[in-house]
Amino acid sequence: MEAKKLITNITSLSGTINVPGDKSISHRAVMFGSIATGRTTVENFLPGEDCLSTISCFQKLGVRIRQEGTSVTVEGPGIEGLQEPKEILDVGNSGTTIRLLMGILAGRPFHSILAGDESIAKRPMTRVVRPLAEMGATIDGRMGGEYTPLSIKGGALKGIGYTLPVASAQVKSAILLAGLQSDGITTVVEPEKTRDHTERMIRMFGGRVEADGKSVSVEGGQKLTGTHVLVPGDISSAAFFLAAASIVPDSTVVLQNVGLNPTRTGIIDVLGMMGADMDICGQPESSSEPSGSITVKTAGLRGTVIEGGLIPRLIDEIPIIALIATQAEGRTVIKDAKELKVKETNRIDTVVTELRKLGADIEASEDGMVIHGGTPLHGGTVSSHGDHRIGMMLAIAALISKGEVYLEDSEAINVSYPTFFEHLQSLTVHD
Repeated sequence: MEAKKLITNITSLSGTINVPGDKSISHRAVMFGSIATGRTTVENFLPGEDCLSTISCFQKLGVRIRQEGTSVTVEGPGIEGLQEPKEILDVGNSGTTIRLLMGILAGRPFHSILAGDESIAKRPMTRVVRPLAEMGATIDGRMGGEYTPLSIKGGALKGIGYTLPVASAQVKSAILLAGLQSDGITTVVEPEKTRDHTERMIRMFGGRVEADGKSVSVEGGQKLTGTHVLVPGDISSAAFFLAAASIVPDSTVVLQNVGLNPTRTGIIDVLGMMGADMDICGQPESSSEPSGSITVKTAGLRGTVIEGGLIPRLIDEIPIIALIATQAEGRTVIKDAKELKVKETNRIDTVVTELRKLGADIEASEDGMVIHGGTPLHGGTVSSHGDHRIGMMLAIAALISKGEVYLEDSEAINVSYPTFFEHLQSLTVHD
């Protein structure tokens, strides 16, 4: 297992960076380009391992895709042009790939097998299998389709009305993608509104989708047309530098071209609640996704309570919020976040375990965690446990720790941010 020594003698952070393209949008751009008719070009694509898994899967389905760095060209055959794969579709570590792909394959009249790495093999799939089976797909796998590998035989689907038991953009998206191939109208009702990239993408490719509060509907039989997609920077990646600039002394960091989709900006709301010094400058929308630049400076932060409808808008940012909370004045409570238990790791337990190794005063609860702030961190050896967001959070923790921090399994960060350490080094001011 790789161990990476992290620099800890940081006096401040200063500079400007462009974080990589949004992972969620990069996945969807390739998927929609593949099921649309005609050429789709994607600019500022994230060439992380997860998104490359999506490209690989669609190439195995017969789609011609060319990827050069952050540029991707998809020659879309239309959804009826997808071909039965001759080999297993390997999604790697990507939950987005497997769950959204299930929705697409549910309507295709051929057989497919989906599998991934050890982490994917532990992640629950029944939440997707159940509604897709209700629509008419035949899906099986370990423990009745709860776990991979999964076998899918698609075919004639019928539209359904479905209320999600848990707020999940991935499950919502899978049902909508199946709904585009179904007879009739498919409606998904969410307990809390989740990220709406799929709905925006349907419209971008010429489709129709109706959204009313927490209800989203699509009509089957729609034809999509290839287009140009400009991917904004990933706010989930930007979150690590928003945090770093807030808690490393005497810092000023500018993050350019960051996605500001309101279903994803929970991290900005929380930092505002905690007293962060941020200036946001929105850009004219050149695509269906809003974006802008964010300037963040060091500030004295205070603890807060994070719960309810805010959680789906920052579910991926909770690990770094937990770190921020260790340096805030007072107590921070995170509630209603059981979904963290079924991410790449059980992120509640992993965040608590690893931050405690560095001296944090933090405890797990049934649906979140409680963090007592104003706690100095010290050196130690920590691990990402193969989870990219845990890895980046611990790397930022090392910047404010007194002593050397060794991060094991740091290569997991390549899943979503291959240039993370390069960007961190470019902002670092040493003694």
